[in-house]
Amino acid sequence: MNVHITEAKRILVANDRGGYTVPTDRLYPFQWNWDSAFVAMGFALYDTDRAYRELERLIEGQWADGMIPHIVFHQPSDTYFPGPNVWRTRHTIPTSGITQPPVFAIALRKVFEAAGSGAEARTLPLYEAALKWHRWWYSARDPEGTGLVALLHPWESGSDNSPAWDIALARVPTTTDTPVVRKDTGHVNASMRPRDEDYNRFIHLVDTYAACGWDPAMQWGKAPFKVAEIQTTAILLKAGEDLEHLAREFGRTEDAAEIAAFNDLTRKAILAQWRPALSRFVSRDLISGEDVEAATQAGFIPLLSLDLEKNIADALVDEMKAWSKGLKVAFPTTKPGIAGWEPKRYWRGPAWAIINWLLIDGFKRNGHPEAAEELRRSTVAAIEAEGFAEYFDPVTGEGCGGLGFSWTAAAYMWLAWT
Repeated sequence: MNVHITEAKRILVANDRGGYTVPTDRLYPFQWNWDSAFVAMGFALYDTDRAYRELERLIEGQWADGMIPHIVFHQPSDTYFPGPNVWRTRHTIPTSGITQPPVFAIALRKVFEAAGSGAEARTLPLYEAALKWHRWWYSARDPEGTGLVALLHPWESGSDNSPAWDIALARVPTTTDTPVVRKDTGHVNASMRPRDEDYNRFIHLVDTYAACGWDPAMQWGKAPFKVAEIQTTAILLKAGEDLEHLAREFGRTEDAAEIAAFNDLTRKAILAQWRPALSRFVSRDLISGEDVEAATQAGFIPLLSLDLEKNIADALVDEMKAWSKGLKVAFPTTKPGIAGWEPKRYWRGPAWAIINWLLIDGFKRNGHPEAAEELRRSTVAAIEAEGFAEYFDPVTGEGCGGLGFSWTAAAYMWLAWT
């Protein structure tokens, strides 16, 4: 077995905290939602029992209304801010009060298929949890029935400080009721992390929603940040396709019809966000009513969940090639050279293995196997050269952020081993 696969497995063992995996020690000492879904897919390649356990531990934090929070605080740690006392969510297990991209059902289908016959009984409670979460997305985050789901906090995108949020986030005050005591910059160079003013705005939003008692309708009414987001919506659609597949597999015909209706609505809504002049899809700022035109990776993620007309798929691939030209590692999360481009700062430029994994699947789906292979090779080479870093500087190839990172290990297994 390749030495890097052995090291990837070792990282997952090192980051195991008893049936759930932390993204990396100290910097992220709890269970994160979409991280765990990617990690479960990594485990599915060689240990389906542990893959199931990852997802089971995550849904221990699911709320009664169906939301799966972005962080589950299974045990205390003082190395991360904001902790449970800032979120004030009043749940049996402490959790954050917001969510994250719904990769869960994508992972569940992969784990179920890897487990083979006899796995239905263990899969069904996870399927039910996924269905409840999808219903939550459409009721809490698309109350007007547009087919696009909205985020009320940049952290829900997973792309926390992306240039995509610069305009919408600038309207959020930097005042907070909560002292902002950052811990992240004690673990990682501050030049690789969001700025202090970003954090003040992030915490202002947390304070606002905590004051609503985390009630979805009250939050929707009071939200100073509300973006119908293309990356999250595209992931929701792919997860919806996988959930519909599982519903049919389990003979849940009524569920399957309900999920299919969600998927149809969302498919049409995403297609309406295509902007030929930009050669990518766009999000919509629901407060200003305007397109979010910032050039980020989010505009390409619909490749994952749509069977696009050839001219659209070709335009997306050509635009991605233009962004990647001359870079050591593809794919940058911000278009190189624009005002918001910072190749080492978190989601303002670096290449992330999990984003590449989604894009590679999108290329394959849309008839571009050569682009998929090129991006796969670029990602694998970066990890083999620099190790399992949180993300990579696309210009120099340097591994940045947290090291010994769980989802980078899981992505490597899928890209190098399958």
